[in-house]
Amino acid sequence: MFCCLRNCFDGIGFTATQIPRREPNPITLDTTHMGHEVVIVKNGLRICGRGGALTNAPLAQSKSYFEVKIQQGGIWAIGLATRSADLNVAIGGSDSESWALNSDGILRHNQQELHKIQNPVQEGDIIGVSYDHIELNFYLNGKSMEAPIIGIKGTVYPVLYVDDGAILDLILDNFAHPPPMGFESIMLEQSLL
Repeated sequence: MFCCLRNCFDGIGFTATQIPRREPNPITLDTTHMGHEVVIVKNGLRICGRGGALTNAPLAQSKSYFEVKIQQGGIWAIGLATRSADLNVAIGGSDSESWALNSDGILRHNQQELHKIQNPVQEGDIIGVSYDHIELNFYLNGKSMEAPIIGIKGTVYPVLYVDDGAILDLILDNFAHPPPMGFESIMLEQSLL
């Protein structure tokens, strides 16, 4: 367990290069809406430990997009959830309040298997997530997984779940892959006016 936490804090694969400073994105993983055994580091953009965490901003705009990098394998899930979701589990979609792609390749909601993807996700891969209040879609390294989820209700937030040494990095801008046509990074609700 210690090695996994050390990796979480140390930043696997990062080099000591100088990166110009810029204003940090105000959207982060929310330390007030996370599982009891979750650790959030790297300015609120990296999750490790066990459980889930929501972001501090809902998906309010009509076409939202974000990415997640699989920094270290293990058990993980990526998707959307309401604030009522159980964040003390490692399986996304285990309740009626979450919709998620899991590390076993299954997209789940309310403990139901909605889709099974064929291409395995590996360490270093980037998962893109788009949501337009009608469909939730996932992308593996920029290519659609062709497994949309519909029927999502309520105010939803991006959610990341981890267990068994998994480390995920939330990417909110400067995407590795271009978002689908018309989609853009998550905006805070007051900036939509």
